[in-house]
Order: sequence, then C-alpha cells, then structure tokens
Amino acid sequence: GPPCQDFSIVRGPEKERRGISVRRGRLYAHFVRALVHLTPKVFVFENVPGLKSANRGVAYKTIIEDFAKLNLRWEEVRKITGNSISGGVRNYLIVFSDVVDSAHLGVPQKRRRLIIIGVREDLFRENWGALGAVKQRVESILLGKNSIFRKYPLTPLEVFEGKPLQELSDEYREIMEEYRDVVNSVKTERALRWRENVWEKLSFDAVKDYLKLNGIVPRGESEIEEALKEHAEILKKLGYYGRRLEGRQFPDRSNIVPKESEDVLARLKMIPPDENHLFVRGTEWEVEGRDMSLIYRRIHPLKPSYTVVAYGGGGTWGYHYRRCRGKLTNRERARLQTFPDWFLFKGSASEVRAQIGEAVPPLLGQKIAEAVEIILRSGT
Repeated sequence: GPPCQDFSIVRGPEKERRGISVRRGRLYAHFVRALVHLTPKVFVFENVPGLKSANRGVAYKTIIEDFAKLNLRWEEVRKITGNSISGGVRNYLIVFSDVVDSAHLGVPQKRRRLIIIGVREDLFRENWGALGAVKQRVESILLGKNSIFRKYPLTPLEVFEGKPLQELSDEYREIMEEYRDVVNSVKTERALRWRENVWEKLSFDAVKDYLKLNGIVPRGESEIEEALKEHAEILKKLGYYGRRLEGRQFPDRSNIVPKESEDVLARLKMIPPDENHLFVRGTEWEVEGRDMSLIYRRIHPLKPSYTVVAYGGGGTWGYHYRRCRGKLTNRERARLQTFPDWFLFKGSASEVRAQIGEAVPPLLGQKIAEAVEIILRSGT
C-alpha cells in the first residue's frame, strides 16, 4: 500500500486528511502503474480504514474505479505517474474490499486495516460462475467469520507470558492488585467512576474477568474450553508457548526496557490498565494540551491491545499493563504484531519501532496469502 498518513483518521479533521488532493496521497497512482507494467494475476492493496472516508469518500471511489476500469482510467492516471505506456491495459475484478480487524484472526491487537484484493479480469472470463463462491470464501477468511478469535480474542497477557488464560490467574491477580490504592491517590471524578465501574467488579480470576471485559457471553463451558485450547494452539504456532518474554535477551536488543523520566513514571503509576492521561487530568500528574486517547494509554492484560503505532513521542509509545513499567519494549510490540521471536530487526530503537508499527501483522499476512491461493486456484 502507498503511504497512509494522508488517509489516516489519526490525523484528525478532514482538512488535515487531504487524501488524493495532495501529491503524497496520489502515490496510489504508482501502485496502479505497477499493475500496468507487471500485469499480476492478483494484487493486494492495504491501507488505513480512513481511506474510505478521505475526501468525503471520493478517494476510495476513485481508487476502486481505477482498478476496475483500468483500461479506461489509465490515460488519466499516467499523467500523475509520468508513464509512457499506452494501450493494452487489463482491468481487475475486485474480489474483496473491506476493513479487516486483525484481532478477529488471532492477533492480540485491535488493528483495523482496509484490504482490497483484485484479480485480473481474464482469469475468470471462462468461469464467471466461480467468482461469487470465491468472493464468499475470501470474505469468510479475512473477516474471521468462522474464527473463534472473533468472539474470544487473544490477549497481551497470554503472548507476553507464553501461556493460555486459564494458567495465568496468579499473574493477573498480581498485576491488578498493584492498582488497589490508585484511586485514593488520584481522586478525580474519572478515577471514582473507574473504581465503581471497573475495580469493584473485578473477580481477579483471569478467565471470568476476560469474559466480562470483552463482553463475551459463552454458550457453555465447552465453548470456553475450546476457545482457550485454540489460544494455546496459536501460542505454539507463534513460538511463544512456554516462553515468557520478560527478562529475555535478543541479539537485536529489542527487549531492552526503554528508560523513562521520573516524572513520566510517577504519572504512569497513577494510570491503570486501559486508561490514559485523562485519568489524571486535574491532578499534579496532568498532561497539558493533550486530548488524544492514545496519550499515556496502558494496554490491558485481558483485552486486545490498541493499535501499535510506528511514530510519535509525547506519550504515544504504548505502555505496559504492569504498574512499575512504562513504555513497551520493541519485542513486546513485535509479539503484539505476531512477529516470531526468531525474527530479528535492524536499526536504532526508533527505526525498529517504525518497522514494527508499519507492518502488516504476519498472522494477517498468512490469512491474506490463503485468500490469494484460493483466487489463483479458482481462476483459469
């Protein structure tokens, strides 16, 4: 996918998301140029969900039409790319175009991304009847319609500890007990609401609180057992099972805990899991002039992490659920993205952070590959 900054809703108001109206946003045209040159059987286009609403929906509509009517639109597109190729251009049928949530596919992170998959029109020219069935199969895979993770998402606690939830009640209780006195220190209205709506309703049992926090209503004990069995299987698949992350050393130094200032650590000690800087607004730990929910937001041990981002300072690094911890390590971010531990990164800490935050989660990549295989095997 082309750079997403001009399409991302993280940038705020529409005037700050200029989409195809700026040169950088028009880099998608070079994706189209690649299709014209290489004429691949299938393409995969990935971007942020904000692309669908950029320029009041015009950007998304334009991009889809460029793919589907490439033989007609190429003359217009090549004025942007400066390409000399003309004529003989093939169209692409859109097999899938929707926002995919990685958490529904086993990634311990709420990461929503727009995925567009197209197939060269001639591949189905003699088998149009198969296209509808292919679209349904691809949609089922990428939207996780039959995935147990859609209802029972994997959690940060599991991937950091290398165990399924039913084996982590002691660790979970220890983590949450650290925040027992936080409201007595903060005393804001938001903190008082947190004590009433969150703290006082905790059972300190990892599985029970997981079900409640994620709004899961089980069909029965057997469904819970099956879900947690799947959690254990995916931990094994990812290579995390039995491999607790804390304290482990990696050749790329990706698991070194970043240093924090005393002021930042003092603030974070007053912010419980799944809360952010707004929890301490109006206190001595307040962060002035900030409204983004991402600022000093702690991940929760039992809920999929919020989206791992690539850039930003001022409290946007992503923060551990343990009260004594601040920023996540890059290796912790990598596990939230489902990178295997044997994958080593190269560059400075900030460069590695960018590599991880910019990446498609490998587990999502595998699902996309499965979808592409179905398309290729079904086409002529």
